[in-house]
Amino acid sequence: MIEAGQVLPDTDRLMAHIHEFAKRVKLSGTPEELESFQYLRSQMWSYGYRTELLFHDAFISLPGRAKVEVDGVSLRCITHSMSVSTPADGLEAALVYVGEGTKEEFSRLDVAGKIVVVDGIATEEVAALASAAGALGQLHISPTEHLYEMCVSPVWGSPSQHTRAQLPKTVISTISRDDGKRLRRRLTSGDVVQARMEAEVDTGWRKTPLLVADLGPEAGADGAPFVMFSGHHDTWHYGVMDNGGANATMLEAARLLAAQRSEWKRGLRVCFWSGHSHGRYSGSAWYADEYFDELDRRCVAHVNVDSTGAEGATVLTNSAVIDELKSVAAEAIETVSGQKHAGRRHGRAADQSFWGVGIPSMFGSLSHQPPSPVKMLTALGWWWHTSHDTIDHIEPENLTRDTSIVLRVLQRLLTAPILPYDYAAYALALGDQLVKLTEQLAGRLDIAKLTAATKELEQLSISVQGASATLSGDAADRVNAALMRASRWLVPLNYTSGERFHHDPALPHLPWPSLAGMWELARLPASSPDLAFYTVHARQTRNRVAHALREANAALKAALD
Repeated sequence: MIEAGQVLPDTDRLMAHIHEFAKRVKLSGTPEELESFQYLRSQMWSYGYRTELLFHDAFISLPGRAKVEVDGVSLRCITHSMSVSTPADGLEAALVYVGEGTKEEFSRLDVAGKIVVVDGIATEEVAALASAAGALGQLHISPTEHLYEMCVSPVWGSPSQHTRAQLPKTVISTISRDDGKRLRRRLTSGDVVQARMEAEVDTGWRKTPLLVADLGPEAGADGAPFVMFSGHHDTWHYGVMDNGGANATMLEAARLLAAQRSEWKRGLRVCFWSGHSHGRYSGSAWYADEYFDELDRRCVAHVNVDSTGAEGATVLTNSAVIDELKSVAAEAIETVSGQKHAGRRHGRAADQSFWGVGIPSMFGSLSHQPPSPVKMLTALGWWWHTSHDTIDHIEPENLTRDTSIVLRVLQRLLTAPILPYDYAAYALALGDQLVKLTEQLAGRLDIAKLTAATKELEQLSISVQGASATLSGDAADRVNAALMRASRWLVPLNYTSGERFHHDPALPHLPWPSLAGMWELARLPASSPDLAFYTVHARQTRNRVAHALREANAALKAALD
């Protein structure tokens, strides 16, 4: 499906990078990781980019030794990043089975002072619930025979004095599927079972690197708008797929794009993060905070890549993309692979630290494994986050294909005279939410002004798209500036609780979290004595959304004058 004349990634170059990344375990803040960062820097410099290796303090957690004993028998196990360490003599307590560890399961069981046994890979959501319920420890039963490394902090980025209390308060380990089955069987049959846990986790502040590589358009001045292209470089074990595949994609795309610089309308900034795996996105979160003003003024889009080129990764229909850029993703994926991109909503993951700034974003993981009966957190392959993430699981053809998709997306974002934001699609998605919300509010709160403003946004976006076809020069610059101003109001509505300058927790969120206050009122029984209290907050939530829509619409109107 590749078009004739299109520049293609060099598979041999991609695989040469993969072989380099396969040499080192790259734990955040370690000398081995820094050595690998120097390779990235030398490559980007050779392509003509200005490079800067930054260092910053990050709250990093590296798992160490772990031990789990039941009835004097040791079970195969690992502990996790951001788990609490045990005292030297360990922790011993009764076990209680909580299924998949949902909020409902924790609410009906007394787990205080106990060790909970949970089906599934360790997550920040279960860690938060177990900590709040007073559990002392968590034993997670792996869905396979493999033990999956995880960071379980619900705090996005490094904690502040206000968020440090949200860090896990439990000792957390994962055991194998077979050991877990036996343990689950005993607990569900009513046996009283004790377990002893030991865990050593090295958690604290350390310097971590962050590589920034910049190249501006040939005709542009310093300070020109830019596209940000990013991925993490730290790994679990050798991490050849996660994230060596994506780092190879980044290097090769950067090389090929530099050769097309004369066609660019805006610059390219390539960022390689540390602290993704061991600091809950500490690198990208720090960068969003430290460079907020510049990002706010200049960044037009964020393309993130993770775990490209895996063997068996034949599904290209389900990568995450924000509403206003869905058409960009769909065109690239169908052109390169022939597959129709259905897309999905971004989860709270993948170094998406820039929604508060208001930057439209795309991707994270791009290609996925076919559906499996085994319930996993991702569709990135059974070797993901294990010691088996080695070069054996990279498929060169898939790596070339994935890189071609990313390259096409970036070419579009760099060269389009008018930024390809489709805020009509955004308005339709928000409008669907407001229809449901209006029905469930049943007259408790008037949100007609939100519906009207959303329809106005749709019409303005259509008008801007129609007018943009013939624009160039200063007129095109004026429209692009207006689209960027609108995005600063609209992106946070879609993907944050409404606070631009603090990161929301690294926990699952509902679609359009900025509407949450109104949904809370809508779901409250009409007879509730708390109705008036909820109405106060819902009204404030409505006003915040109305204000953002008004400002975004004003920006687009100005572009049409």
